[in-house]
Amino acid sequence: MKAIEVDLAERSYPIYIGKSVLSDKALFEQHVTSNQVLIVTNETVAALYLSQIESHLSNVNYEALILPDGETYKSLDSFNQIISRLMEKKYSRTCILIALGGGVIGDLTGFAAACYQRGVKFIQVPTTLLAQVDSSVGGKTAVNHPLGKNMIGAFHQPVAVFADTEVLSTLPDRELSAGLAEVIKYGIIRDIEFYDWLEENIELVRKRDDDALEYIINRSCVNKAEVVAEDERESGIRAILNLGHTFGHAIETALSYKEWLHGEAVGCGMLMAADLSMRLGLIEEAKVDRIRSLLERTNLPTQIHKDVSLEQMLENMKVDKKSRDGVLYLILLNDIGNVFVTSDYTEQALKETINHFLS
Repeated sequence: MKAIEVDLAERSYPIYIGKSVLSDKALFEQHVTSNQVLIVTNETVAALYLSQIESHLSNVNYEALILPDGETYKSLDSFNQIISRLMEKKYSRTCILIALGGGVIGDLTGFAAACYQRGVKFIQVPTTLLAQVDSSVGGKTAVNHPLGKNMIGAFHQPVAVFADTEVLSTLPDRELSAGLAEVIKYGIIRDIEFYDWLEENIELVRKRDDDALEYIINRSCVNKAEVVAEDERESGIRAILNLGHTFGHAIETALSYKEWLHGEAVGCGMLMAADLSMRLGLIEEAKVDRIRSLLERTNLPTQIHKDVSLEQMLENMKVDKKSRDGVLYLILLNDIGNVFVTSDYTEQALKETINHFLS
């Protein structure tokens, strides 16, 4: 097992990574500092791992709230269900919430924890690769709105993250690929050596080799933890973690959060960012081809879904958290391993990129 510290002064917390991390009852109990615990999970994950978490809570009063599975349930309605359960059962402000599931459950539970009585503690137990390398780390919590993804939320750090590589054995191949989009992202934004390693070892990762999985989760979390420690509330450098997300969120919103997984949209979005960078003369076409090749080998889409239009993309991109005073900022590439935030691009080049991926 490896432990990474997210260094945020009094809000610092550990990320535990390794095989059978969830089997360590003593370690888990260290972070359950309340006698009131609410586990939030979904129907799919509950059938697999809820009993294991419950076995660690034999000495406390706990409840489990089981929600339907899917991105469409990352909503204010689901948020209200969590808050209602907490209030009905008279949970105090010293209670702890446990998010057991993927990114939807983690974001939703974290947002409820941020809001209930102005903030209570929560623990992240991510059960997808995407959640383990990205959404469970860094304290971003949110729910979706029909007009935009993650537009209602708060920054609220967990007290611990338990990333067990063994749970990935039950993850569908498509979900694994979606998570790898966020892994590849770290190589593109700031870690060229990691990107090179992924190019050489992506097949080993997709075969779920234990050492390879532990390595990519560890390296991804180290990258994210360093960025978050420098800029917790995304006032500067942390924005680079959103590479491809403006394009990806626009696709997801156009599809009403159906059809594509979040990581699939982000993967396509990263390639679109690379394409736009090429059209602006920032990188060579060969770099775009490198990124496309790795995404294709990871079985991620490299064209926008057929049901999405140029008009939808442009309209949805206006509703983005990186917009400032009506100006949309994007993360673009100087090179693989070197990105930056800018509004210095032309609308014509943006339209050309979108149209290219719609063809």
